[in-house]
Amino acid sequence: MTESLAPLPASVDAVFETVTARNPHEPEFQQAVHEVLQSIAPVLERHPGFASGGIVERLVEPERQIMFRVPWLDDAGTVRVNRGFRVQFSSVLGPYKGGLRFHPSVNLSIIKFLGFEQIFKNALTGQGIGGAKGGSDFDPHGRSDAEIMRFCQSFMNELYRHLGEHTDVPAGDIGVGGREIGYLFGQYRKITNRHESGMFTGKGVQWGGAEVRTEATGYGAVFFAEEMLAVHGASLEGTRVGVSGSGNVAIYAISKARQLGAVPVTASDSSGYVVDDAGIDVDLLRQIKEVERGRIAEYATRRPSARFIEGARPWEVAVDIAIPAATQNELDETDAAALIAGGVRAVSEGANMPCTPGAVAAFQRAGVLFGPGKAANAGGVATSALEMSQNASRQRWSFDDSEVKLRAIIADIHRAAFAAAEQYDRGGDYVAGANIAGFERVAHAMLAQGVI
Repeated sequence: MTESLAPLPASVDAVFETVTARNPHEPEFQQAVHEVLQSIAPVLERHPGFASGGIVERLVEPERQIMFRVPWLDDAGTVRVNRGFRVQFSSVLGPYKGGLRFHPSVNLSIIKFLGFEQIFKNALTGQGIGGAKGGSDFDPHGRSDAEIMRFCQSFMNELYRHLGEHTDVPAGDIGVGGREIGYLFGQYRKITNRHESGMFTGKGVQWGGAEVRTEATGYGAVFFAEEMLAVHGASLEGTRVGVSGSGNVAIYAISKARQLGAVPVTASDSSGYVVDDAGIDVDLLRQIKEVERGRIAEYATRRPSARFIEGARPWEVAVDIAIPAATQNELDETDAAALIAGGVRAVSEGANMPCTPGAVAAFQRAGVLFGPGKAANAGGVATSALEMSQNASRQRWSFDDSEVKLRAIIADIHRAAFAAAEQYDRGGDYVAGANIAGFERVAHAMLAQGVI
């Protein structure tokens, strides 16, 4: 994060000072807390019981933080050691729910920011799930299937004792897809001697997974953009869409945007981005990234209408809709200025907190519709909760039925965020609206359940 954080209202400033003092080397976590506190200050003034009940002071402190050693053997027989994390933030609305991320950048600050965001995102879905996040600084890139299996088994050897379908239900995230979830679930089943289908989501459809779960986060970000545009009598039809990333979220955001009549023109990875004015070929992108596990530059070598720009981010390309879908703080104030100059009309966050505070402020000043991640990318966890429901009832819903349910949930999230912003005189501010709507649902439940 490159910009300094803005001053907070007096009603929440002391809480933030405590957070920074207790978590001094955790900038991502501080940033996430700051955004929420800035939004909910008016709520505390209108509901003094939230302040006297210590709701905020309790929310910013996780219910449980777990950090552990993960030793494993690589294919050469060398012992490797990584760190594992699980931060269980809030279970007041239901069992902890949140993904696992395997990436070298993972540290406690990133896991805490993700877990804190998950509280409000999950509350917005209305599905009775709490907030958590976990992962490891293990890098699956370039590792064999056998190495990944051994790592996942070692990781689960410790984490299993903190999980369960009524306690904590993980899912996938960056670096954790169907392969990793299979290995993790298999080890959990072996250790516990229980086949709890509902204790892990993102499973293969053949063994308890839900249709649309793979596509849900990307689809949801597009649906949220569609909802924001609809308020102003517009649609995605014929718009140019810029997407960052080339993983699961990006691929399915591109796919759904194309289905709805838009022209997605960019995709990226850590090496640079491609721009394809003819529209990204989803099948080719999937082949390169999901099957061959190659670099995005390969797309341009096989697609005559595309070109590769090395070492840059896609935000310099003029688009109508932007969907940052790679990682946190990937889009800064300079990128926002470029998008605004290019005529961007709406931004829907596919990743978690991909826009820096300065970028968010720039979009809002310019009148750009801005859908924050805790609302716009809630499709993944919403469909995970649908998977939990199917597992509990031993049912299986079709792809079309599941997509209809997902779309309805995203529409409900949009309505809740829009209404909350209006209620607190922040009309059109989806950041404030999403934070307020999620916070109020959690706060009322915390008051009802006592000081625990």
